[in-house]
Amino acid sequence: MSKKVAAIICAAGPGRRFGGKRKKQLVDVAGRAVFLRSVELFANRDDVKQVLLGIAPDDEELVKVRWGANLSLFNIKIFFGGATRFETINIALGLVKDDIDLVAVHDAARCCVTEKWVSDVIAAAAKTGAAILAAPISATVKEVKDGMIVKTVDRSCLYEAQTPQVFETALLKKAHKEADTGDCEKISDDSLLVEALGHEVAIVETDSSNIKITFGSDIAIAEAILKTRSKRKPKGPIGPYADAQW
Repeated sequence: MSKKVAAIICAAGPGRRFGGKRKKQLVDVAGRAVFLRSVELFANRDDVKQVLLGIAPDDEELVKVRWGANLSLFNIKIFFGGATRFETINIALGLVKDDIDLVAVHDAARCCVTEKWVSDVIAAAAKTGAAILAAPISATVKEVKDGMIVKTVDRSCLYEAQTPQVFETALLKKAHKEADTGDCEKISDDSLLVEALGHEVAIVETDSSNIKITFGSDIAIAEAILKTRSKRKPKGPIGPYADAQW
């Protein structure tokens, strides 16, 4: 029997480095909003029983007016996130249903993840209790202090953490409850909190195409990546407005 999964989509961040008039998670990429591309990866899965979308309060009107009908149709629960990523996920954990086995945390701005990677990381977490997507670092990495190189870091064992990150529900709740919240802004992902409990976290290896949109220039890169991917075949008959679902 497959595990029941809840997906938390983090779309409440301010995106200060992105620039422009609209937040990165609300910008269109190849015809659809960034956050919707992330949402639909989970909303279309049979094992995902709950999708929680965290947004900023000042985005409520735009999200509900432009996408509210379809989000409601797909049973997406919208909630207001906190001032930090840690706070947003804490709020979401309080909304997770009691019968959920695994929680998948995903950054809305990481819209190029594949269905296979999502399936693989969920499967890995079902076996180990904790798993994340991660890509090996290919660049030469320097440790720097006061503007000067201290040393060149051995990259052979270095990986870039990505999302989704999937954990047993009780484990993630415990990790958040026992976290040192002295500086929430430094808690950049949830595997860090689970590691602090002494629990091993497995990785599912990906590559750099699972890009997280951070700067305005990343939009063109994400669109190029998406164009190389074959379109998912929809379940059931194909209607004339299939591409306009969202």
